Amino acid sequence: MNTLKAGQYPFTRGIHSDMYKSRAWTMRQYAGFGSAEESNARYQYLLSQGTTGLSVAFDLPTQLGLDPDDALARGEVGRVGVSIATLEDMQRLFKDIPLSEVTTSMTINAPAMMLLALYALVAESQGVSLAQIGGTIQNDILKEYIARGTYIYPPRQSMRLITDTFAFCANHIPKWNTISISGYHIREAGSTAAQEIAFTLANAKAYVRAALEQDLSLDEFAPRLSFFFACHNNILEETAKFRAARRMWADIAKTEFGAQNPKSWMLRFHTQTGGSTLTAQQPEVNIIRTAYQALAAVFGGTQSLHTNAFDEALGLPTESSAKLALRTQQVLAFESGVTAEPDPLGGSYYIENLTDTLEQEALHILEQIENLGGSVAAIEAGFIQNEIEEAAYRFQKDIEQNTRIVVGVNKFQSLETSSVPIQIINPDGENQRLAQLAAYKAARDQTTTNTALEQLRLAALSTENLFPIVMNAFRAKATLGEVCGVLRKLWGEYRPEF
Repeated sequence: MNTLKAGQYPFTRGIHSDMYKSRAWTMRQYAGFGSAEESNARYQYLLSQGTTGLSVAFDLPTQLGLDPDDALARGEVGRVGVSIATLEDMQRLFKDIPLSEVTTSMTINAPAMMLLALYALVAESQGVSLAQIGGTIQNDILKEYIARGTYIYPPRQSMRLITDTFAFCANHIPKWNTISISGYHIREAGSTAAQEIAFTLANAKAYVRAALEQDLSLDEFAPRLSFFFACHNNILEETAKFRAARRMWADIAKTEFGAQNPKSWMLRFHTQTGGSTLTAQQPEVNIIRTAYQALAAVFGGTQSLHTNAFDEALGLPTESSAKLALRTQQVLAFESGVTAEPDPLGGSYYIENLTDTLEQEALHILEQIENLGGSVAAIEAGFIQNEIEEAAYRFQKDIEQNTRIVVGVNKFQSLETSSVPIQIINPDGENQRLAQLAAYKAARDQTTTNTALEQLRLAALSTENLFPIVMNAFRAKATLGEVCGVLRKLWGEYRPEF
């Protein structure tokens, strides 16, 4: 049985010696919809209600590097997140929010460099030094090829954007977490807990290797790596999953890659409760699911947490449901007593055994991926995707055969219909965004914009770091779609071959 304390390598019991005894985890509620102005109002509301970190949800066109006036964006503008295309949009999104005082997480991947560049320019316009701003960009493109699908460029070119971001931030935005290596979407796509650990850490190894190939210093960028996991309903398994992942990463970073800085060994992670576990049937029951999942995340030692709103199987959260989701965390932090010990379940024979079991299962999967040549090769071969699909099939089959109970779905059903109010997205929002964008383009000096975009094209043909070039393009009033479009023309778009 592990007798080491929290804060000691390999950090099975937590990365800090006192964990939440001195400060609770960051309550980082994910939000964004419609226009920048509407999302800003939600952020202001959440901050007034006690949230301690912002988390931005972008709409699908933004995630794919498309402007609202692109034909492919039609019908999707502002639907599943906020629409951002220009520096003015980003300034409106963070209006009256001092970026020196809050940390911000942005769930963005293929155009992660571009959205961080816009955020940095907003800080610059507020008079805030880049060295002061803190937060996280997801920037995890490999899991997009595996489980989520919002990729743009082929893997090799995408990895360049990631390593260029690592290098720029190491020198200019040192407090920024330059990647959030995500198991969340892998789990939501149907993986098991062990697979979530293994596939996430396999991707992490691929990012480290890519950065080392660019001659980046491991102990300069590794302390800014962060992770992102889902938390589902099995409280004890989820707790053990986090403990196993932490121990495994410590060994990988120290033993396999030779990191010397103890901060490089620490698996720091954000948790989101399981969106795929929420049900449209009897949606109020989701309040209970989310509370138990949040408890497991805290038992497991998360650094920040998003609790889903109970109505998310029906639509985006309303202001009321978002507040209740935040209150779930606040009750856990300030009333439940679980913060009194760094690892409350540590020493339990069952938890320790389950931690060991999950670690061994995940190590076996990691070995399979290494034998295929690593994560990128395993993705290209379709191995990881197929493993997730098979696990998801088995899970769904268990539900349909009633060997796995989902309350309200295959047992304890109710004939009553829910009267839960639904968040309504402004139906005129897309037209308003189109008008905003047209006015932005009409007011700019097109020659200056074109020159900046040409500089980006030339830089992309060289080995120059693209981050400052992208910042200059946005200063010259280029749009997100134009910046991403330059690289689309050069690099092409990824299309799976299997």
